[in-house]
Amino acid sequence: MLHKYFQPRLFRFAKAIVHNREDAEEVVEDVFVRIWQKRKTLDHVQNLRLYLYTATRNFALNYIRAQKGSEQLNIDDLKFELQTGLPNPQEAAEHSEIRQIINKATLEMPQRCKVIFKLVKEDGLKQKEVADLLHINIKTVENQLAIAIKRLALAISEVAPQNSKSNATAGG
Repeated sequence: MLHKYFQPRLFRFAKAIVHNREDAEEVVEDVFVRIWQKRKTLDHVQNLRLYLYTATRNFALNYIRAQKGSEQLNIDDLKFELQTGLPNPQEAAEHSEIRQIINKATLEMPQRCKVIFKLVKEDGLKQKEVADLLHINIKTVENQLAIAIKRLALAISEVAPQNSKSNATAGG
């Protein structure tokens, strides 16, 4: 159950760090193996989600270090593929235009903004958790989220008047 829920999220996070599908899969599986091995000593973990993300970050960085000798995680080097799809196929069809607008707007966000937006809005981490995970100030997280939301709102507002006009002419 734990693996099924967290694996896709941790995989995307690991892939953002190691930039390779196979390496990311290996990193995430290593995290789950380690969790299983240490399961009897993990009673102290207060926030399992943050613990898993932190473990994934550490395993990914260790993997990179072993491969290339790199030591730092630079938030601007993280490359996330945002998942903004809707789970219900009928809803997805009804909202495809707005989803395309959101996808386009998120792709155009600065990398740091995109990473923070994804971790908070898609993966459900708290702002403080993202700050701790990425070793940045919580104000940076707040500011980048504000930028992301403004960009999305602007992109949607540019299309909203067109939609209401086409709806008015279709009904009248």
